[in-house]
Parts: sequence; structure tokens; C-alpha cells
Amino acid sequence: MSAALAVMLGVLGGVAPVPFVALGPGPTFDTLGEIEGTAVIDIEGEPTFPTTGQLNMTTVSVIDGVTLFGALGFWVSGRNALVPREEVFPPRLSEAEVKQRNARLFEASETTAETAALRYLDYPSTVIAEGVSETGAASGVLQPGDELIRVDGRPVDTAQQVIGALRGRTPGERVDLTFRRGDAPVQTLTITLGPGQQPGRGYLGITVASQPEVDFDITISLADVGGPSAGLMFALSIVDKLTPGALADGTFIAGTGTITSAGKVGPIGGIAFKMQRAREAGGTVFLVPAGNCAEAVRRAPDGLQLVRAGTLDQAVRALEALGAGQPAPRC
Repeated sequence: MSAALAVMLGVLGGVAPVPFVALGPGPTFDTLGEIEGTAVIDIEGEPTFPTTGQLNMTTVSVIDGVTLFGALGFWVSGRNALVPREEVFPPRLSEAEVKQRNARLFEASETTAETAALRYLDYPSTVIAEGVSETGAASGVLQPGDELIRVDGRPVDTAQQVIGALRGRTPGERVDLTFRRGDAPVQTLTITLGPGQQPGRGYLGITVASQPEVDFDITISLADVGGPSAGLMFALSIVDKLTPGALADGTFIAGTGTITSAGKVGPIGGIAFKMQRAREAGGTVFLVPAGNCAEAVRRAPDGLQLVRAGTLDQAVRALEALGAGQPAPRC
């Protein structure tokens, strides 16, 4: 009887899933390099400059379908962490929907990285209405893609300036909005602000985004990767290719971090796994979002220099300092 029970437990332990997934070091990709003969970042129609070294984005692997014995193995190895499955795959979403969401976040990070890099390099940009709520104040007036020029007479060149122009306004107030639609002449219309998420604050009912005005194309080719945390490394590589000199300067530099169109670097998850993979792959410098510095210092592997990056500008300056043999901001 006991032998049969042991066999049963052994079978169940090897096949029965547990409500956890295993997180661990994922692949790392050189954003200055190629994958299967295709450049990760390709710029057509604008002069580019030679680069040296590597600027690697890092990832976290997710292993689903973990069995009891598998979970014990991951726990003993110390290389992976077990987290409740619902933290990665929310019950309200199917696995396909989670993958689609992550793919959308990754695509958005590519676009945002391009905008951040081109703004950093002072290429011209415009502000567009990215989305228009059907029930918002601007419904029937604006359309997605309309270029915003002025809000109540104040020129707007960034999404943040649009938000600033409406600060302190309340529902029911009227504002003049100057915009251009395609090749049509510029027009100014008056819109009555409506309510929104914050009580007492007036809203146009739109989402806005900066859009570079350039006559060349940037293509980022990287399949089967999800999430927004590659933004910083994409932006750095675009800056590197469009400017003389080499930011990596022959060094294997890795990093992570989300990025906004204004160049602010945001924190991410799984920093320990990303640093581990970077070091195993040969990385000697790791760019850390400011918000991850405390954890990174505690978990950094030996031989990996941690460089603090709160903005794209700070990251570029830090790499320039390292290339010149000067100290860079550390975590």
C-alpha cells in the first residue's frame, strides 16, 4: 500500500502542475547588432555612423506549466524564482490575450524609444491626438492623427505642454484649440471641457503623443519579445547610430528600463535576472533605472559595474564619461 502511494505521489509530482510560474534569466540581444542577418535597428534615409561594442537589452524568462517536482528543482537551484501564476497570467485574461498585451507593450516601447531618441537629438516633432474618446469633449471635433498646434493660444510642442495648458481648468470651461488635419488649413475651434478621472478637472477627452517629423525610417526588428523594458536600450542605439563616435566604445554594455517620449527612464521587474544574464554573456557595465538601484546593488553579480540612468540624457552622458575614462554615476 505504501509503495503504491509512493508511486502515485511520484507520478503526480512529475505531472501535476502547481499554481506558480518560474522566472529566470532570459535571452539578451545586442541592439547594435544583427539577428539572423537582419539588423535589430535599421535606419534608412539618414546618414549613420559606425558603432563598436554592444548595447544589449535584457529579458526575463517565464516558465509555465511547472510541476511540483519542477518547482522544487527551481527552488533548490536558486537560479529561478517562483511567483503565483496569476501575477503573470491574470485570471481575467487568456494566455493569448496576455501575449498580445505584452506584444503591444513592446511595440509601444519601440515607438516611444524612437521618439525619445529623436527628441534628444533635436529632430523636429509634433504633437498629435493619438486617441479621441467617443464620449469626450473633443468628440466630433478632433480625429486621431490631428496635429495639435495651440491650446488657448499657447503653442504646444510636447504632450506634456498640452497637459500643462489645461492645468487648473474645470469642466464647463471653454478653450480654443488650434489644430491641423492632414494637408488641410490650420483651424481653431472652441471646445467645452468635460469631466474626467479627477473630479473638478476639465478634460478634452483625448490621448496625446509626440511624433517626430523626419523624412527617414527607423525599423526595429526583434520577434518573440514582449513588454516595455527595452525602451532605454533601443533609444541609446538609435542615438549611437545617428551621432559620431561610439557610445559603447568597444565595451559590452547591457541594461534595461522603460522610457517615455520625453526621455524619462522608468523601473522594471526582474532586475536580478537581467543582470545575471548580462554578466554571464560577458557584460561588464549595466545601465540601471534609478528606481531599481537599491535592489540592483543588493543583487548585482561580481564584476558588473552598475550605472544609474534616470533619463536618456543621463545614460548618454554616463556612457560618454566611461568612454573617456571618467567616472559615471553609480547606483
